[in-house]
Amino acid sequence: MKLFKNQAGFNDVITIAIIGGILGSLCILGIFVWKEIETSNTTKPVNKFISKLFDIDKEGKIDDWEFSNKITGEGFLGRGGSFLKNSYGVSSLNAPSPMAEIGFSVGGAKDINSFRENIKNNYLPIPTDITYEGLFYDYYFDTGKKEKCNELFCPSYSFAVSEDPISETVDHYLSVGLNSGIKESDFARKKLNLVVVLDISGSMGSPFNQYYYDQFGNKIDFESEGEKEEDLAKSKMEVASESVVALLNHLNPDDRFGMVLFNDEGYLAKPLNIVADVDMGAIKDHILEISDQGGTNMSAGMKLGTELLEEYSNVDQSQYENRIIFLTDAMPNIGETNEDGLLGITSNNADNNIYSTFIGIGLDFNTELIEYISKVKGANYYSVHSPSQFKTRMDDEFEFMVTPLVFDLVLNLEADGYDIEKVYGSPEANEATGEILKVNTLFPSATEGGETKGGIILLKLKKETDNPSLKLVVSYKNREGKDFENEENIVIDSEDKNIYQNDGIRKAVLLSRYADLMKNWIFDERSYLDNPTRPILWGVTRSIGIMPPIYDPEQFLGKWERQSEPLTVSEHYKELIKDFGKYFEEEKNYLSDDVLDKELELLDKLIE
Repeated sequence: MKLFKNQAGFNDVITIAIIGGILGSLCILGIFVWKEIETSNTTKPVNKFISKLFDIDKEGKIDDWEFSNKITGEGFLGRGGSFLKNSYGVSSLNAPSPMAEIGFSVGGAKDINSFRENIKNNYLPIPTDITYEGLFYDYYFDTGKKEKCNELFCPSYSFAVSEDPISETVDHYLSVGLNSGIKESDFARKKLNLVVVLDISGSMGSPFNQYYYDQFGNKIDFESEGEKEEDLAKSKMEVASESVVALLNHLNPDDRFGMVLFNDEGYLAKPLNIVADVDMGAIKDHILEISDQGGTNMSAGMKLGTELLEEYSNVDQSQYENRIIFLTDAMPNIGETNEDGLLGITSNNADNNIYSTFIGIGLDFNTELIEYISKVKGANYYSVHSPSQFKTRMDDEFEFMVTPLVFDLVLNLEADGYDIEKVYGSPEANEATGEILKVNTLFPSATEGGETKGGIILLKLKKETDNPSLKLVVSYKNREGKDFENEENIVIDSEDKNIYQNDGIRKAVLLSRYADLMKNWIFDERSYLDNPTRPILWGVTRSIGIMPPIYDPEQFLGKWERQSEPLTVSEHYKELIKDFGKYFEEEKNYLSDDVLDKELELLDKLIE
């Protein structure tokens, strides 16, 4: 028989054989599928082979990842806008977390790692790197709790009269202990509708152990004590991806999870679906494969993340929590780069029961922007300097960080003799006016040995008369919007120059003075660097003592790139810091709190 070749170069016999083989295989497959369907009930998935075609694993779980990490001439392959909807209903609450006791801490910043790491690596921090609430959250406080309470929020009050260690002027303080009547068996994290919004811009590709910019545009290596060398050698993108994977380990089967990525624009990576229905192992693999490229349009990422949660904004607040977790190095250079953009979205979300957590990646994280935004109701902020550090934090605190319990806390001081001069430990401190203290959000917090992590707000009082009595009226809302109110009368014995009602307020006074001194030092040094010919009006002097900084934190907003400055300490501040260090060490020894050593180490470094 004569053989002929077709146009593709194959002879006809071979072509016929290939076609026949394909048709035969399809017939066999059809018979197999039919038998499988015929013997299955209506609830059993179609056979495993067919499931694979739709990215369904052997347990019936779907890989619903939609983002392609490949780059084309038009940018990333991905979709930004649409998402899968489902009709899953609300189920029961999760099991209680194994905690002996619960207290409260305020929202906003939850650490000051950027402040410490910058000093250790010989960089001058920026004022927003150290926040009072972030500093307080690093410590446990005796809250002055005196009696048993069965309410959601049980404030307690303590007073102190203390000499300023620099000027020896007398200061008056009142602390608010953030206690709760919630027992271990009462607390249960609500089911979570969680959207992770991850920055994949070009700056996220920079090495984790490098500063993004110095003052000359150069990248600089830094070291971090206690961190693994392999962690520090990773890029910010790798650290962020591994941190997201660590976070996902804390989701429950009845939680929902979705994910958005952003650079120049926002991309849908994963629709918001029930965790139990998703192949989370495959999702984690996809996350670890993400790479970086492009600009930083933070508002685009937040807007798309919001879209995923909009249909759940009216869910039963007693059952479900809606939250966006936003991971970034906070260096926006595209889109809405001022506070009105991201702040406006975050604030509107809070009004619609969608709350935000910001997680800063890297030493050069832009605290100026996020510190301001994290004041919004239901918001909080953490920073990450290694995947291992973040994993530990999530293991300890995930249940707390996603579960705000008290909103719109207002403390009214009814007294002719005192006004509120300054509030420490609350991101809404600038909202304290005269007799009013406002706190947007309280989150549950761990307790240990009868003390609460970050469980205190400190008020510096301005004494107007010799009237020693105070009436304190507190009002707040729970997460369902129900109003509560209680009041208490306080008598302040101010005859002694140095009295502390308990160790909690003593530690709070010490740390607030430390933060005031550091903020004034940073601001004064940076003011001099910006304009060395201008005379410096020192924020702290021998005559006025340690006063709250007089600058407006909002003046720093609008900078989309953070640049480093070398660590500098003027002779003026070296002398003040040296004297303050002696006072700090004496108080640390009295309090027997070895955690305070890390602040002493920084003070010693500054006077070297």
